[in-house]
Amino acid sequence: MAGTPSRRSLVAGGTAAALASPLLAAQPAQAAPSAERRPTRRVLPGADVAAAQGWRMLRGRRVGVISNPTGVLRDAGHVVDSMAARDELNVVGVFGPEHGFRGSAQAGESEPEFEDPRTGLTVYDAYGADTEKLAGLFRKAGADTVVFDIQDVGTRFYTYIWTMYRAMAAARQTGVRFVVLDRPNPIGRRADGPLLTEEYASGVGLKPIIQQHGMTVGELARYFNGELLPREGDGGRVELGVVRVRGWRPDTTAQHTGLPWVPPSPNVPTPDTASAYAGTGWFEGTNLSEGRGTTQPFQFIGAPYLDYRYSDRLNALGLPGVRFREGYFVPTFSKYTGKTCAGVQILVTDPARYAPLPTAAAMLVEARKYDGFAWRKDAGQERPYWIDKLSGSPRLREMVDAGEDAAAVTRAWRAEVRAFVRQRRPYLLYG
Repeated sequence: MAGTPSRRSLVAGGTAAALASPLLAAQPAQAAPSAERRPTRRVLPGADVAAAQGWRMLRGRRVGVISNPTGVLRDAGHVVDSMAARDELNVVGVFGPEHGFRGSAQAGESEPEFEDPRTGLTVYDAYGADTEKLAGLFRKAGADTVVFDIQDVGTRFYTYIWTMYRAMAAARQTGVRFVVLDRPNPIGRRADGPLLTEEYASGVGLKPIIQQHGMTVGELARYFNGELLPREGDGGRVELGVVRVRGWRPDTTAQHTGLPWVPPSPNVPTPDTASAYAGTGWFEGTNLSEGRGTTQPFQFIGAPYLDYRYSDRLNALGLPGVRFREGYFVPTFSKYTGKTCAGVQILVTDPARYAPLPTAAAMLVEARKYDGFAWRKDAGQERPYWIDKLSGSPRLREMVDAGEDAAAVTRAWRAEVRAFVRQRRPYLLYG
C-alpha cells in the first residue's frame, strides 16, 4: 500500500489492524442547529472523500466491491466506474445485493452473475448468500480487500446491512480487509422500535438490533465488529476501515444533505419513503397493501375492505408531526393488483416530531378493528407470521390481537431502545 499514514485515523473498525489512511482522519464534533432552521450543508459521502484522494487506500490491493446504484459520487458517476477507470487500481470483481448491482431486479430478487458491459468486471450475485458462499465468491474473485458502498435507509429489515454483516464475517474468515465508504443515515440518529430476538432471526433481521437503529452503515459495521462478530463462529474481528462522511450532522435527514437521492430499491423512490418505511414496512406482514405498485409505496396504506373511517380514526388520535389523507389507489403489482384499495396517504407535517414506529403501531391497531384484517402467513415456516420476523418477535402481533392500544405497544420496547442506545454509543462517529 502506498505511503504510511498516521494512526490518528478515523478508521472506525475498533481493531488495532484497522486500515490507516489520511482519508479516515478524525474530525471535531460541532454543535448542530435545530432541525427546523437547519440549512442544507455540503455533505461529502465517504466515496467522494476517497475519490478526491485518488483512492489511495486501495492502491496495490486486489479490490472487490459490494455496491448497487446508490454507490454514486456527487457527479452522479458510480464508484465502481470511477475505480475501474484508474490504471493504478486493480478491481477484481463486484458483488451485487438484493435488486442487483445495477438495480434491475425487484424486491426479493437479484441479478444473476454477469459481465458488466461498462467495466468488463464480473458481477457476482451476493443476495441471500451466507458467510460460506460469500467467502467462496471473495476467493473466486481473488480479492484481498472488499469495499462496501450502499445507501442504507436506517431500518433493521432492510437487507443491505445484513449483506454487509455476512460479508464482514466472510472477510474475517478469508483474511480479507473490509472497508466501508460511509453514507448518511437518511432518517437520522433517532433510535426506536423493538429488539430482534434470536429465535426470529431471518434475512430481514439477522442479529439483535432494534428496528430503527439510528446509525450509518459505517457505525453499524463498527458495532457489528465490536459486539456481534466476536460471538459468531470462532470469534474474532475483521480488519475494518471506515471512510467517514464529511459535513454531516446526525440530527439531519436526507433532505438537508444536498445529495442526490438515488433509490436504494425500486420501492424507496424518495427520502420521504425511507422515513415512512421505518414503520409502515410492518404492513408487509399484513393483508393490507403497503403501496407497492403505486407511485408512493409505504406512504399509501390500504385494502379493499377499508373505508373513510380509517383516516378519520387516525387523525382523531392527534399523532405528532403527521396527518392522514383519505386515499384510494389501484396497485399495478403486488397485493390487490388491479383492485381499488381504500386507505390513507401519510402526510408528514413536521419531520422533527414525526415518529414512524409509534405512528405505524397506531395504524396497525386501527386496521385490526376491521373484520377483513389478517396477518400475512409465511407458508411452510415454523414461524408462520411474517410480521414476527419484521418486528423481531411475536409481541407486536400478540399485543395488537389482544386489543392493546398503540401507547401500550410502544411502551413495550422502550427499555430495549434505552439499552441499545447505551450499547451503540462507543461505535458512533458523528455528533
